[in-house]
Amino acid sequence: MKVLVIGSGGREHALVWKIAQSPAVTSILAAPGSAAISELATCHDMSVADLDGMVELARREAVDLVVVGPENPLCDGLADRLRQAGIATFGPSKLAARLETSKAFAKDFYARHHVPSARYGTFFDAAEAKAFLDQFEPPYVLKADGLAAGKGVVIVSDRAEAEDEVDAFLSGKFGDASRTLVIEEFMAGEEVSIFALCDGEDVLYCGAAQDHKRVGEGDSGPNTGGMGAYSPAPIATPALIETAIKTIIEPVARGLAAEGSPFQGVLFAGLMVTAEGPKVVEFNIRFGDPECQVLMMRIEADILPYLQATATGKLADMPALSWTAEPAITVVMAANGYPGSYEMGSVIGGVDAANKMEGVVVFEAGTGRNSDGERTASGGRVLNVTASGETLHYAVDRAYAAVDEIDWPEGFCRRDIAWRALKTH
Repeated sequence: MKVLVIGSGGREHALVWKIAQSPAVTSILAAPGSAAISELATCHDMSVADLDGMVELARREAVDLVVVGPENPLCDGLADRLRQAGIATFGPSKLAARLETSKAFAKDFYARHHVPSARYGTFFDAAEAKAFLDQFEPPYVLKADGLAAGKGVVIVSDRAEAEDEVDAFLSGKFGDASRTLVIEEFMAGEEVSIFALCDGEDVLYCGAAQDHKRVGEGDSGPNTGGMGAYSPAPIATPALIETAIKTIIEPVARGLAAEGSPFQGVLFAGLMVTAEGPKVVEFNIRFGDPECQVLMMRIEADILPYLQATATGKLADMPALSWTAEPAITVVMAANGYPGSYEMGSVIGGVDAANKMEGVVVFEAGTGRNSDGERTASGGRVLNVTASGETLHYAVDRAYAAVDEIDWPEGFCRRDIAWRALKTH
């Protein structure tokens, strides 16, 4: 098979790395890809926003399957365009992608299909939004309706601060994404991410992980796109996974199909495990980043037939995914200043040495190469130092030993990834 992977980050590096292990692969293309991905795939330098270019590339190269990594091209309708061109595609339609592109749509959808989630209200008017805060005890949860690069959620305990945030959101704190505001009841509990492949009809469990959204240790500071993840997560017991599939993921898949937008791709359910059971925090319509990196390390099966079955409506024919018993962890190394402003172009040493360590793979999320061939930082989240081990303790020790091999004074990482799980052991 000839496979085209869309995207350029750590998630896509991990997908290409895993797909490259399939005996069924003859060649892998990536668009735009990256310097790191080019070691495994032929890269075509084009913007993920260039839908015409992506479709033309897939046609010209006669690819058998397109795997779309990031959410933006899916939200723009890339999967629709590819399917119209007769190309098998792993990734949902623009209509199905509303599950991620609009918090307001998603909340109304959960209500229609009796999917457990927090009480909420949707607002365009600041006075109405502030009055709605009376419905809840603090802390208050405010969410931008649209895509905000994983940063469009604010949780505040002070009422005056919450009212200030209402004004900020509705006046464009996150651009057009926050001109519609969703206010939710705060849900107490522990978060977990559950993944399932969906071919428009059938659903197949595809792993659980726990990520660390806040920039600082002890889960402090502002939200980020994710500072690390690990799998399996102790909170994701077999009973919890079964409940989540039956009460949340299957009803969402059935509901989308019933409303005329069947979902083909990966359903990523961000859940809060509350005293009443799991409830939806949000759904994403692509693999999580950095959760994808640990899932790809742990999946024992050849991933390619599963991606193809998802794209072609054949999941019912596939056995359950097989997993290695070894836990995996990824530690995100980010540029100093992230998630605020940061500098690009600093030189990163030691990655090759880290990659030679047993059980370690460094997925590159935001790197380039300078004229001397040295790795350089080209983003906010730059490296995903990923490791597996016989136990979670071993995996964590390996990952941080690999971090210590990397020479990058302009970068930082959290030193407590997987702390919840380690605390329980």
